[in-house]
Amino acid sequence: MTAVSTESKTAKSIIPLFIGLMITMLLASLNNTVLASALPTIVGELHGVEHLTWVVTAYILASTITMPIYGKLSDLLGRKPLLIAAILIFIGGSVVGGLATDMTSLIAARAIQGLGGGGLIILAQAAIADVVPARERGKYMGIMGGVFAFSSVAGPLLGGWLTEGPGWRWSFWINLPLGAVALVATILFLHLPKRQLSSRPRLDYLGMALMTIATSALVLVGTWGGSQFEWASPQIIGLGIAAILAAALFVFVESKASQPIIPLALFKDRNFTLTTVAGLVMSIPMFGVIGYMPTYLQMAGGVTATEAGLLMIPMMGGLLLTSVLTGQIISKTGRYKIIPIIGAVILAAGLVLMGTVHSTSSMIFICIYLGVIGVGLGASLQILTLIAQNSFPVAMVGTATASSNYFRQVGATLGSAVVGSVFSMRLLDLIASKLPEGTGAGDGTSSLTPAIVAGLPDAVRIPIIEAYNEALVPLFLWMAPLALISAIILFFVVEKPLATQVEREIPAQSVGEGQVAPMDLVDDSDAEKEEGLRADADERVGAAPGR
Repeated sequence: MTAVSTESKTAKSIIPLFIGLMITMLLASLNNTVLASALPTIVGELHGVEHLTWVVTAYILASTITMPIYGKLSDLLGRKPLLIAAILIFIGGSVVGGLATDMTSLIAARAIQGLGGGGLIILAQAAIADVVPARERGKYMGIMGGVFAFSSVAGPLLGGWLTEGPGWRWSFWINLPLGAVALVATILFLHLPKRQLSSRPRLDYLGMALMTIATSALVLVGTWGGSQFEWASPQIIGLGIAAILAAALFVFVESKASQPIIPLALFKDRNFTLTTVAGLVMSIPMFGVIGYMPTYLQMAGGVTATEAGLLMIPMMGGLLLTSVLTGQIISKTGRYKIIPIIGAVILAAGLVLMGTVHSTSSMIFICIYLGVIGVGLGASLQILTLIAQNSFPVAMVGTATASSNYFRQVGATLGSAVVGSVFSMRLLDLIASKLPEGTGAGDGTSSLTPAIVAGLPDAVRIPIIEAYNEALVPLFLWMAPLALISAIILFFVVEKPLATQVEREIPAQSVGEGQVAPMDLVDDSDAEKEEGLRADADERVGAAPGR
């Protein structure tokens, strides 16, 4: 026996859970940005500079692969046990990282962190969907988007302070208290009905294996292409072929599986498909700006690493404020389609403005342009997740959220890798053509640091600065059409009404066992309407002839 439920949670019960979920997301988002500042010191002390790429790649691979797995399993088994497991795994990886004595153990620690990190953001977003209706979810998703903005600025600053102060190992140890708070909040405040399964779920092991192969090959193509190996090298071509074959087999297997990791039926929903593609396309300029602007600001602007992080605040501040504001607007009006379209257009405008920057441009204008980009991103990315979630019942929210983020992550990895490769090749060519014969570093850009460039004579320094400017800035103009393409894609989204209540089928047994309070199941206004209809019906029956 089942009953259709609608959960109307008061702010008093939502806020503690929401704070815990934000800390959970902060664990994942802050982890990489804090570590970025510490990595040069870490690999130096552990004598493994040649393995630096794997410290990043190990986490990306593990987290990307596990995203859809966490989403599907949480739909089958429940959000709470999976979120607890993800937090514990992430904390375990942090302990291994804090105790690492060589690069092998450090890379293993990052892989373990990735196995947990893949579920942190996905399950936090899905858990909010479990307890907050779509109409009200906008404001919560907006604040969650601000977590990424905060970590992007605070992470490098915190990482630098920890490395120069207590030591780089605190880049890992800091995850323990944050993880403990997230774990306690999940255990105490995340109360959802237990999933009642009519039979033991059949896990899609073959699908998991093929997805792992395809994703690993794709991520390695993006990570190694143009850096470790040439794009046309046998290694990269072989990885590309492996990715295509594994992806084709994955699609075939998923079409036959009873419980597919990424159900192909998701793509029958127009809104899911459009927002997934738009998010993938929009992630390319986002990661291009975040990934390479700090380097540009240091090399071309002559600022320190800390100052470069602070100069990114306008972008992250714009993202944070706009994300929160648009979330509030959506919750109040229930309208959402036009907002990400406007956001994509603003993003394109910001990229065009960045494309006008030259080596002598004022930092004030650069900060303004970065702020415009932040506003565009803040009005777009989190709303795309909300639209995708609103297309499916709660029983599929985890799978839909994870699948959308999975494709966004893969696209962002490939996009940022391509941007980085093009930037590096252009930079090498420009430096070679601009520097006077017999001047500059013998190994091109490999030995150039901001401090070295700042100390060079003008005859060498200015050409290098101009080379950095001409190598990176035009790429922003090239990425602007991607933002416009995403705006066109989003124009075809159907603005479905946002649900005003969380609806799911809850077995009567769950209510009887006290897992869900009966008062939480029905919206008061709906209960009053139903009572009024019953009274009207009784009155009509009583007035009928023959009574």
